[in-house]
Amino acid sequence: MRAEKGKIQLHIEDKYCKGCGICIEFCPAKILKKSKKMNSRGYFPPESNDMEKCKKCGMCSLLCPDFAIVVSDE
Repeated sequence: MRAEKGKIQLHIEDKYCKGCGICIEFCPAKILKKSKKMNSRGYFPPESNDMEKCKKCGMCSLLCPDFAIVVSDE
């Protein structure tokens, strides 16, 4: 998932995500939720429709045990 240019982007690499929910639990802005779309491994990765509320703290990326999340402002 990507935001518009110049805004914060949250890129979730679905093929690496195992749907553990750590990113969802520890997001300080509480903008992440489980997707309704299953990935190729049978898990439901996180998604967000509220990127304007993202604090760009990187907590989701830092805590992801699968290195499946990247936060940037490209």
